[in-house]
Amino acid sequence: MASSILTLYKNAYGGLSRSTWLLALVMLINRAGTMVLPFMTVYLTQNLHYSIEQAGMVMACFGAGAIIGAYFGGQLTDKFGFSRLQFWSLFLNGFMFFVLGQMQSIWAIGACFFVLSVIGEAFRPANAAAVVYYSEPEKRTRSYSLNRLAVNLGWAIGPAVGGLLASIDYNLLFWVDGFTCIAAALLLKSFLPPVKTEKIDNVKSEKPEKNVNQSAYKDKHYLFFIFLVALNAICFFQMFSILPVYYKEVVLLDEWQIGLVMGLNGLVIAFVEMVLVFKLEGKNHPLYYISKGVLFTGLSFVVFNLFGPSPQLVVLSILLITFGEMLSMPFMNSYWINRSADNNRGQYAALYTIAYSIAQVIAPTFGSRVVQTYGFNVLWYAVGGICILTFSGFYWLNQKTISTSKITV
Repeated sequence: MASSILTLYKNAYGGLSRSTWLLALVMLINRAGTMVLPFMTVYLTQNLHYSIEQAGMVMACFGAGAIIGAYFGGQLTDKFGFSRLQFWSLFLNGFMFFVLGQMQSIWAIGACFFVLSVIGEAFRPANAAAVVYYSEPEKRTRSYSLNRLAVNLGWAIGPAVGGLLASIDYNLLFWVDGFTCIAAALLLKSFLPPVKTEKIDNVKSEKPEKNVNQSAYKDKHYLFFIFLVALNAICFFQMFSILPVYYKEVVLLDEWQIGLVMGLNGLVIAFVEMVLVFKLEGKNHPLYYISKGVLFTGLSFVVFNLFGPSPQLVVLSILLITFGEMLSMPFMNSYWINRSADNNRGQYAALYTIAYSIAQVIAPTFGSRVVQTYGFNVLWYAVGGICILTFSGFYWLNQKTISTSKITV
């Protein structure tokens, strides 16, 4: 039994390039310092005594900056390559965390959070292109999952440590988050020397899906996919913006307990996702798994209305949303990669990142206003309803893709 489990893990992690592992290590170091974002709403409401609606607006500023950062990040990646953009995004983002920690007024915090997001989110399209460059076509879903594993393992560490630091002094979160960004940038520069732009054009790629337009912005199926990704992300991001406040005010958890609960998400992903992807990859179209994952995300919020708030239910909810995330997000990456080509990969990656950035604007604003006006229970039902609609959209897109494939064969 133990031998078969070890073999399964060995097969799931085997065959990935050294550069892919090094890129994942850099991501692990960076994300292990992720402390400000998961505690920002709690920091604003509990430490600075702003309202939950004001905290939601600050989180929306982060999302607005993310849209701009993702768009220009994609353009700059296609034009100049991913290496320099990754380094400068991480390096400058570290210093922005130091500045953010000194802000006290709600307007200054919002403006600083916006700039920090523009710089930080420009990293994502560049990083996506880097993963594609360093991996073989048939191993790209696993390469992305390894990158996500590093991110989520860091997420398991960051909020857990952040919760402890927040119980001492919230200012420590900004210093640690900033220093880990700078450390990740320096390690990236040391481990992975810059790749010249012209070399990227020679990267091996899978044959993209049929009917792919040269511009990602004219690919109608992909644009509908991006719309659905944004809807799913609006629901998923309640985990970072509203759930911590719900844990604090309704379930009555302390900061260190909130940190452990949030960290559980990353810990489960670190141990399970690579094996799950290894077992599922290639057996069904990515959209099949994505649609199922969306349903688990919706259920993770609705359970609070079905059974009432309790620490035990908090753990169940986190496990449900984690399983939904593991089913959907790795295969979302597979979908956009298969529709992109070497000359427009930055555009496709940027649109995918922008979907999440738009959600970062809408999710906290929508969530905080619903809670302020109607309460948490109404929000959880609303999130469940949106997830059902999103599931229907992904299901239709999957059926459309299957029927189109049959016609063109």
